[in-house]
Order: sequence, then C-alpha cells, then structure tokens
Amino acid sequence: MSGTLKSLRALSDPTRLRIVALLERSELSVNELQEITRMGQSRISTHLGLLQDSGLLESRREGKRTFYKISPLADELSREFVQLAIRGAKELPEASADQLNLKRIIVRRSQAQELYFNQVAGRFDRSYGPGRSWQAFGQLLLRLIPNITVADLGSGEGLLSELLARRAKKVIAVDNSERMVAFGAAKAKKNKLKNLEFRLGDLENPPIDSNSVDLVVLSQALHHAADPEKTIRSAYNILRPGGQLMILDLLEHTFDKARELYGDRWLGFPEGTLHRWLENAGFKKIEVTVVAREEQPPHFQSILAGGEK
Repeated sequence: MSGTLKSLRALSDPTRLRIVALLERSELSVNELQEITRMGQSRISTHLGLLQDSGLLESRREGKRTFYKISPLADELSREFVQLAIRGAKELPEASADQLNLKRIIVRRSQAQELYFNQVAGRFDRSYGPGRSWQAFGQLLLRLIPNITVADLGSGEGLLSELLARRAKKVIAVDNSERMVAFGAAKAKKNKLKNLEFRLGDLENPPIDSNSVDLVVLSQALHHAADPEKTIRSAYNILRPGGQLMILDLLEHTFDKARELYGDRWLGFPEGTLHRWLENAGFKKIEVTVVAREEQPPHFQSILAGGEK
C-alpha cells in the first residue's frame, strides 16, 4: 500500500482525527490521551499504531511511558494531510472538550503536581510510624491557614468550618438546611468560636457580600447544587480580587444509586467541565486534578479544582 493510501486510511476515523489534532498541539503519553479522550488504553494504542505506521507520528520512551507527537520528518503531502485532519477534528462534537482537557493536562504537567502527590502518597503508607496519619497531617496543614476570611459553601454541620475557624480571621458557613445551620451555630457557640458564623442560604446565591472573602471552599458540595455553573459564578462574585476558590468534589461516575443514597443531584463532574466553568466565570491560574481514588467499589474518585480571581 502506498504512503498516500496509508495516510488516507489512517485519517479515515474520527477518533484518529481527534488524536492528530491533540498531538499537533503537544507531545502526549498514552495515559494523557486516555484522560483527555475518555477512551480505553487498548483502543488508544490501536489508533496510535495505525497513525505511526502511516508515518504521521513518531514515539519515544521515557521510563515506562511512551510519548507520541506529529512526525517532524513527514513529507509535504503528509503535512497537508495533518492540516486537513486538524480542520476536520474541529468539526467533531468532542472538539471543545478535547481542547479544554488538553489545556488542563499541559498546566498540570508543567507544575508536576500529580507526580509529587503520588510520590508522597507512596512514601506515606510504605512503613508504620507512631502518630503518622492523614488526620494528623490534615490538622498540621490547617494550622498553616493565614489570617483570612473564608466562605465554606454547602458547609453541612460545619466540621471543616470549625477547623478553619481555629486559624482564619473569619469563617462564614452557608447551608440551605435550617437544621444544619442551627446545629452548626450551636456547636460553634459551645466551642467558643466567635469568628465562625452560620448563614442559611443556597449555593447558587450565597448570602455574602460581593468582594468580601479571600477564600471560597466547596467541599463535596457542588454535586448537590441545582446549578453548579451558577454556583461557581457566585463564588467568583463574593471573592476579593486575588482571592481563591477551592472545589473538592467527585470525578464523574456511573453509580446512579448515589442520588437515592446520598441525595446527590449530579454524578460527579468531568475535569474538562469544571475547567470550562471556572474559565467562563473569570478565574485565572486554574488547576483541576484527580487527587484520590477509593479502593472499594464503586471506586469514587475525588477531584480538586481551583482558580484565582
């Protein structure tokens, strides 16, 4: 089969068009392409093999990972095919999500954050040490909170708010349950936390003045929101310039019983969707990273997203 026919065959599939468009922007590993496209490793590898066999891609090994990129040695005709593939990929329904996910991957890679936390987690559980626990580490890290004003949206009974209030200048805990707000306020009073205030309100329109807080926290709360994107816009509104939003939530999953068991409105969120919502709201320095995976079924994964106003 001629090189021209091989190239045409290689670019005859929409998935391979997506891959070419992504690799035109950046060299990527198989795992990164999996994360961006939401496809399995064997499927990705098959498509990459066809593209490489046609001469459009080249690969290199780095440890246990293989990285792919558009071949710089491709002839003029192959380069024309690549440009046509990129144009075609832009017309696919997945184009927008692919580019957002690619942007997130590039930011994360530059900060090397995922590798760092994986290494920390690996060392943490390697050997027993008296007093070594995530609970203890969490308490230590909370002591590093500066003298700032924090809004804890969807606070529930206020466990996180209480911990934050022991160091922050002021914490405003917002929840839409009168019972939760009453319970949290009573507990704050009992513990003499005068800088912790509970307010009744919705995530989408929290009862907090614009430009009045330094940090907004949404801890496992966004998937309960009626309108998650509006919630993120509201968080942007109440932040002072330079303030930060931190979202800890679930990665998109298929455990539908979560609606019945936990009252969840949303079955988690894709990384790309959170990135787009943060970007549309006006946030800068956006980071979206999967930070934990439960060992027991249904293997919920936690995602940490953040941005700066």
